[in-house]
Amino acid sequence: MMQSRTHTCGQLRLANAGEKVTLCGWMENVRVVGQNFAFVVLRDFYGTTQIVVETEDMMNIIKSINKESTIQVTGTVRERDSKNPKQATGDVEVVPEQITILGKCRYNELPFEINRSRDADETQRLKYRYLDLRNPAVKNNIILRCNVVAALRKAMMEHDFLEITTPILTASSPEGARDYLVPARKHPGKFYALPQAPQQFKQLLMTSGFDRYFQIAPCFRDEDARGDRSPGEFYQLDMEMSFATQDDVFAVIEDVLPPIFAKYGTYNIASQPPFRRIKYLDALETYGSDKPDLRIDLTAVNVTELFAESEFAPFAGQTVKAVPITDCALTRKQIEKLLTDCEVQSGQKGYWFKVDEQGEIAGGVAKFIDKDAIAKKFELKPNMLVVLAAGEQATKAIGVMIKTFGANVPGHMDKERYEFCWIVDFPMYEIGDESGELEFCHNPFSMPAGGLDVLLKAERGEIDPLTITADQYDLVCNGVELSSGAVRNHDPEIMIKAFELVRLGEDDVKSKFPAMYNAFCYGAPPHAGIAPGVDRMVMLLAGEDSIREIIPFPMNKNAQDILMGAPSEVTQKQLDELHIAVTAHEE
Repeated sequence: MMQSRTHTCGQLRLANAGEKVTLCGWMENVRVVGQNFAFVVLRDFYGTTQIVVETEDMMNIIKSINKESTIQVTGTVRERDSKNPKQATGDVEVVPEQITILGKCRYNELPFEINRSRDADETQRLKYRYLDLRNPAVKNNIILRCNVVAALRKAMMEHDFLEITTPILTASSPEGARDYLVPARKHPGKFYALPQAPQQFKQLLMTSGFDRYFQIAPCFRDEDARGDRSPGEFYQLDMEMSFATQDDVFAVIEDVLPPIFAKYGTYNIASQPPFRRIKYLDALETYGSDKPDLRIDLTAVNVTELFAESEFAPFAGQTVKAVPITDCALTRKQIEKLLTDCEVQSGQKGYWFKVDEQGEIAGGVAKFIDKDAIAKKFELKPNMLVVLAAGEQATKAIGVMIKTFGANVPGHMDKERYEFCWIVDFPMYEIGDESGELEFCHNPFSMPAGGLDVLLKAERGEIDPLTITADQYDLVCNGVELSSGAVRNHDPEIMIKAFELVRLGEDDVKSKFPAMYNAFCYGAPPHAGIAPGVDRMVMLLAGEDSIREIIPFPMNKNAQDILMGAPSEVTQKQLDELHIAVTAHEE
């Protein structure tokens, strides 16, 4: 069978001059410079090549073709008079003898310019995603994703992990988000659920005797979108280890990720092991967040005692936290603008004062500040800006301020690097915002620090259950949570007691997690794991702000696939086969 092309559009070099070649690709652009003279840019997956039209016959063919049509060009390679050093094929051009239309673009106007598709409206980009992906800048993100996944897979296998796939159709279970449900045709009134994560299956694999498991796992959660989270589905590097501790998990991740980030990242500097470990409560106190961006050198200072009797009502009797920022040249207007941005994000008003060049306190809430008192908390310097937050949400507000001002005040953020850290010692329990009662703070399958003894003490009222920590950890990079993980609860007795504290008894555990409970009764090994998000990882590596930029066919913010028209209505026949009645329709 004859090949349709002899070379790709990124392949020809000066050494090919004089050769007869055949290229295939998309006609990206045409620049007519004379009656029978034009330059054509031919693009394929690999690059671009300049085609020079010099005859009437070839010109007539070119004029009949719309941009973005696919064509086949056969001709002779020659050296260019005017070379383009920015282009890999910039030393040569092809003079065509034959041009064949392979796939005609039937439209004179495109929804957007291919090479400027990222400037287009997002809805248009998603609707015409197949055109958007022709943009090399968009395409390169997908190539990066492929390379990163391949590197992750290779690294995990080198660490003796087995890649094992787990079921997509499974049972619904309470794992933190809403399930996507799939009706079972042969079992009227019953539903499968798409897995929020392979959590239970990977723990069952450990119980089955497999020592090290991983997969590039698809996960499905019916939750709202945000910049670092795609609605519907996402992928994670899911892993689990038998007879493992927290340190064992950390050692694998610290060995696998830094080389990949250094090789494929926009920035070529990545944290080297061991990653810094920060206790959850310390992270909140110091950075105002359990996802600190360690590229920023700003930290919070608790100044509550200085304002206990303040005449300034927002501070009086409230928790007050401050962030001192040295060498700040921002104007009053710029400071106020950034504080407004922070308020939008945190829902909490921010305040400020500044130390002028003479060392005096001025601006903002300066008249309510005792210079001598504040100087005891931190060293005041000329041109120092101090931003403050007060109230129940002061910690959250100060965390937003650190990230916002750190990124906008020169000298306080080393952007061109990847800084990892571990957040450890998470609370096992918390008081639910809606229920007002004790709930699991994170993964209910985490082992409580102290095991059964600490749970029994909480049951007897000897300790506050809110003081119980879990052997749980988060991996954070540049202020983005890449993953949660934990040493798992592998003891059925401890599992039942942990659930009893949140008002779920033994029967509830057995009914909600029957496979895990029963398996653990047959001798389960201690095990631990983690699951860094692949999408978030690639987003960081690509230097993108939105996760949709690194997903081939993403949904929009409303969990709609505009390209394919999903979700969509189905026929009554389909509903009848599934024993489903639709009681409401989208307006």
